[in-house]
Formats: sequence, C-alpha cells, structure tokens
Amino acid sequence: MRRELQIPFTVEQDENGDWCAAAALTPDAFANGQGETREEAIEDLKAAIVLLAEEVGVPEQLTVAVEDVAGKRS
Repeated sequence: MRRELQIPFTVEQDENGDWCAAAALTPDAFANGQGETREEAIEDLKAAIVLLAEEVGVPEQLTVAVEDVAGKRS
C-alpha cells in the first residue's frame, strides 16, 4: 500500500558548505540527508525516510487545519 507522508524537516549549510537535512519520522526514528546543494540534501533525506519507514513502519497521522498566525502578536 502506498501512503504519502508530510514530515517537517530542517535543512542548513554546514561550515564546509555542504547541505544537511534532517527529519523525525517518529519521536524515536530520525533520518538525515546530505548534498552539495539544498535540493540534493532534501532528495537524499526523502530516500532516507523511505528506508526508515520500511524499517520502523509508517506512523499514524492526524491532519489538523489551523490558521497561519505567523507575524501576528496579541
């Protein structure tokens, strides 16, 4: 069965100029990706997530609609 996952991730450039991406599939299962460009690191991360999901399983997901309040302060 094929499922699509939406997983938050971080991506940053290290001191050597390489790009590193990271995400948590579950609270205890993490994946990392690397590349010479931001896009390569993200693609590498996607491949790592697929392998990790095969190993630990696909987590249950909950979708919640929220309003974007970025930049708004009370």
